[in-house]
Amino acid sequence: MPNTTKQAILLLADGHVFYGQSFGKTGTTSGEICFNTGMTGYQEVFTDPSYTGQVIIMNNVHIGNYGVKETDVESESVKIKGLIGRNLEEQFSRIQAKGSLNEYLIANNIIAIEGVDTRTLVAHVRTQGAMNCIISTEITDIEELKKELAKCPNMDGLELSSTISTEKEYELGDSNAALKVAVLDFGVKKNILNCLVERGVHVKVYPAKTPLSKLKEFNPNGYFISNGPGDPAAMPYAVATIKDILKEEKPLFGICLGHQLLALANGISTFKMHHGHRGLNHPVKNIITGRCEITTQNHGFGVDPESIKQSADVEITHVNLNDESIEGIRLKNKPAFSVQYHPEATPGPHDSRYLFDDFVGMMSKN
Repeated sequence: MPNTTKQAILLLADGHVFYGQSFGKTGTTSGEICFNTGMTGYQEVFTDPSYTGQVIIMNNVHIGNYGVKETDVESESVKIKGLIGRNLEEQFSRIQAKGSLNEYLIANNIIAIEGVDTRTLVAHVRTQGAMNCIISTEITDIEELKKELAKCPNMDGLELSSTISTEKEYELGDSNAALKVAVLDFGVKKNILNCLVERGVHVKVYPAKTPLSKLKEFNPNGYFISNGPGDPAAMPYAVATIKDILKEEKPLFGICLGHQLLALANGISTFKMHHGHRGLNHPVKNIITGRCEITTQNHGFGVDPESIKQSADVEITHVNLNDESIEGIRLKNKPAFSVQYHPEATPGPHDSRYLFDDFVGMMSKN
């Protein structure tokens, strides 16, 4: 809790109101409400580009208790629109930390509310589904808040990746490496790139709307389609590029949004999930090997299980053990595969990092 106490109000699109105290920057913010089940890794969560446009509930009771550190990030800035917590902590215990969560949120212009019964709130979102919300420390009239909330766009049909993608190409890793990967950046996490570089890959990252002709100038051994925010069905430009990439017959690996876009490029539809999957503890079964993995996830859209039944060229490789949703696919006739979850898992368990090894192996063999 910060040193000064100022009231904050949380209003959901269905009319439910929660009262708490202000934390971080004061003001008003709105976005789609979602929740994360992880107990740690809050700074990595806040900087994950896939959270663009969302107000996040952190399930763990205490958030901020180990402070913030410059290296615990997945992008150059905080990407969430707002934060909701039970106890957001001003004091921190980690000696390596460079500051408090409150200072970090203020520096990044993030409005937060604490003192909310997050167990009740999460149960409500699980029952009623994802919806927009608004947090304010300055507007106390509920009717006025409703008017402001009505201005917030719905995530369904919203294209966000091109707004947060890199504006300029950049490279990572050894330029003399035997393997090169062209990365389409729809909101890529830093540790995805690190996982490739750690395996001896020279990576070149491109803006979201880069055409295949430009990607081919790098003469890559494979292509990577990144994670990112928004509705994949609102990205026909990306689907068209992936269709072109598949004609190259070179290995392709997609994660999260990249998984959904690979499905769309093969005629398989996507859909808006009821409340999505976000956290560090989601069980997934690899139905090719029969092994189970504990995975990190962050997505509000999924691949339609009915639509995939109509495809003769795509097979399911991974399923979620909680709800049987599709967590992985691969093409039968091309060296392309994808997963819905995050195998780089920062924060989270490293059960799924073998997928990067599989990708490198495919490129070496190809």
